[in-house]
Amino acid sequence: MLKKAVIILILVAPISTWAFYKPVRILMPAINGVTCVSDTLCLEDIDRVSEAGILYEKALKFVNIEVEKIKDNPRVIFCMTERCNQAFGFHPPAKAHTIGVSGIVVSPWGWNETILRHEMIHHLQAEQLGVIKQWRSPNWFKEGMAYSLSQDARPNLTESLKKYKSEFEKWLNTVGKENLWKEASRL
Repeated sequence: MLKKAVIILILVAPISTWAFYKPVRILMPAINGVTCVSDTLCLEDIDRVSEAGILYEKALKFVNIEVEKIKDNPRVIFCMTERCNQAFGFHPPAKAHTIGVSGIVVSPWGWNETILRHEMIHHLQAEQLGVIKQWRSPNWFKEGMAYSLSQDARPNLTESLKKYKSEFEKWLNTVGKENLWKEASRL
């Protein structure tokens, strides 16, 4: 009886994960009506491939030069509708989401180079620290780094995000950019 239960669980687990944890769908975006034109660039509206490609390349170049070289370029899915964004499990007001090192989903209102830089920095954090360590790191580090190093200059950030950004910048000045990842691994 226990053996049957384990076999059923093994068979049902992937289907349940796919149904109930929608971010895993980034691994097979075509099921959500998204077309991948390469391993790293997927779009709901293929007519905007040029615009999405330019955003991707500019953000990637910025992060590689200004922050640190990304080892494995992230897959980015550009949604044009709220339906697409929700198909991956996301809702407003977030403009984009990074799922570990699996990829990034950009919402219809997130087509912006600074926002994509921010998400690529989260991808870089997951590469450098590991997905679990990045996920468990303090918000002031995780979000503060992304807002600070992406050079996000939006004046309307919430007080908590401004505080995270300030805390990260103070910490970085203390440890030095050359020690960023070594010290981050200790958080």
